[in-house]
Amino acid sequence: MAATPRGQAITAAEAVRRSLEGRERTDWRSPAFHGLLVLLLVLTLGVLAWLLTVVFLNGMPVLLERGPDFLTAPLASQPQRAGVGQAIQGSLMLMGFVVVLSFPLGIGAAVYLEEYASDTRFTRFVNTVVRNLAGVPSIVYGLLGLAVFVVALGDLVGPGPASGRSLIAGGLTMAILVLPIVIITSSEALRAVPASIREAAFGVGATRWEVVRSHVLPYAAPGIFTGTILSMARAFGETAPLILVGAVVGGFSVRYDNLLEQLQGRYTALPTTVYDWARKPATFEGNVYAAIVVLIVVLLVVNALAIYLRNRFERRW
Repeated sequence: MAATPRGQAITAAEAVRRSLEGRERTDWRSPAFHGLLVLLLVLTLGVLAWLLTVVFLNGMPVLLERGPDFLTAPLASQPQRAGVGQAIQGSLMLMGFVVVLSFPLGIGAAVYLEEYASDTRFTRFVNTVVRNLAGVPSIVYGLLGLAVFVVALGDLVGPGPASGRSLIAGGLTMAILVLPIVIITSSEALRAVPASIREAAFGVGATRWEVVRSHVLPYAAPGIFTGTILSMARAFGETAPLILVGAVVGGFSVRYDNLLEQLQGRYTALPTTVYDWARKPATFEGNVYAAIVVLIVVLLVVNALAIYLRNRFERRW
């Protein structure tokens, strides 16, 4: 075989280098696509900035004028007296149901499906059903809560002012709504754990429970925390299901003697209060924007908490 001349070898290497560096020809499609992506990003951020500016410019005067009174005052028919105190309390109690019910059930179901269940047709069917349920509109869960929880609680409690449309029904509906999302996010976090961690633990004689408790769950904790807390943030902003299962759209003045009566009584939440005030005359316009500001701030706090927990657990590993 004849040796390749040195000049031809240098020329070929130079051609390959120029081709890799993009000097040989200019592909206009790549910078065009990059520019389109940047344009879409700028448009999206512009719309978001415009919406936030409108909300804060119209809502901050009410918050600055009334101060803490707006955050603690109950619902009222007059805009200068109406506040979001009852709405904040109702939203926090609803989120309590989500934390107590959805998080343990969702994380437990994910651990079983990923760590214990065999890869059978039934397991694949369950995974498919869970993923489909995560995409169901929230209004469908409201109808489910109306047909199951409201009717069941109404039969249990009997006729009365609430008649099943209580805080318990709303909390159970919110818990069922976010349960598929918690299962999916937790499953993805568990699936992201390297198999070598499990194999190493099994190799030193650890049982499956010890592997899951001491190795898999701590490693997957950042993703699990992020998914569950963001799921709670979604539930915090839902309106339609709560209206169907008994959230008060309007004012109500009821005093409860104990926590059990409050759980069985009427309630409201921040999203339903915003919806109600938006339907009222223009005198409530400032209150609507102020309530939206409160809702946005609460959601930002929840998201910041998710990022903090994720970063904290990531530093451990």
